[in-house]
Amino acid sequence: MRNRLILVSAAALLSLSASAYAQDTVIVQDPVTTESTVVVPGEVRTYVLQQDIPSVSYEGDILVGKVVPESVEIHAIEGQPDYAYTVVNQHRVIVNPQTRTVVQILE
Repeated sequence: MRNRLILVSAAALLSLSASAYAQDTVIVQDPVTTESTVVVPGEVRTYVLQQDIPSVSYEGDILVGKVVPESVEIHAIEGQPDYAYTVVNQHRVIVNPQTRTVVQILE
């Protein structure tokens, strides 16, 4: 009887831990908008990191969700009409080219 109780308890614990692992699994489709972040496709991030353009000095904070001023030149990403980029204060920034809104800041 005692062995049966231990076996049932172990099975219950294993099934609960499997449920916990399943809840940690997230499937992401590019691009995805979450509550405060846009998940940018990996090829866009890679492209932006590989580009060699000079940094623009800007007095003020460049933050996700903030509009990049017209004085800052943004560069199109070939084959990715939803994304553009620039480098501001030594930070690579991905922006929405239609709204000039900062989508992601790469470190």
